[in-house]
Amino acid sequence: MDIRALSIEGAFVVTPRQFPDDRGVFLESFRGDRLAEHLGHRPDVVQTNVSVSSRGTVRGIHFADVPPGQGKYVTALTGSLVDYVVDVRVGSPTFGQWEAVLLDTVDRRAVWLSEGLGHAFCALEDGTTAMYLCSAAYNPTGEHGVHPLDPAVGLELPEGVTPLLSPKDSEAPTLAEAAGQGLLPTWEACRAHAEELARRSR
Repeated sequence: MDIRALSIEGAFVVTPRQFPDDRGVFLESFRGDRLAEHLGHRPDVVQTNVSVSSRGTVRGIHFADVPPGQGKYVTALTGSLVDYVVDVRVGSPTFGQWEAVLLDTVDRRAVWLSEGLGHAFCALEDGTTAMYLCSAAYNPTGEHGVHPLDPAVGLELPEGVTPLLSPKDSEAPTLAEAAGQGLLPTWEACRAHAEELARRSR
């Protein structure tokens, strides 16, 4: 399993080693101990989510209050998607920037997003199934969003895709509006939370 840091602190792409034979393929899709070597703590998987999306579906940009936040480990079980990590942490040196990773059933990569990062994806095929391992349970009062098509963020959607958004996501504020409303986590709070998680694991 190869774990590589992305340019946004707290985000990693995980590429598993696959073992194919005439029966199919075997791989380790998640290793909390290996992630701990990079995070400073072992992620606590509290909730698993599964979404099934048609081609062009865009989910996000979603994030949660920190603390406790909600770390996410995202992979594709069927189909393919472009996964976006968006830095919505006010004060971060990469605030407003994003990275995209292709998640599919060929390389079977996964993405880890630490607490406080924004997450979105765009499904490339009908029936694309994404699985999320989450470090905290869903908390409707602590969950927020930024409009995924906010031009100031500038997510580059795949060519030829017509985006399909939920009513909630289509009504989400822009990044600037979310900042003005005090909805965004701060870099300072996210770093303090990460340090606290590391202390607990010692």
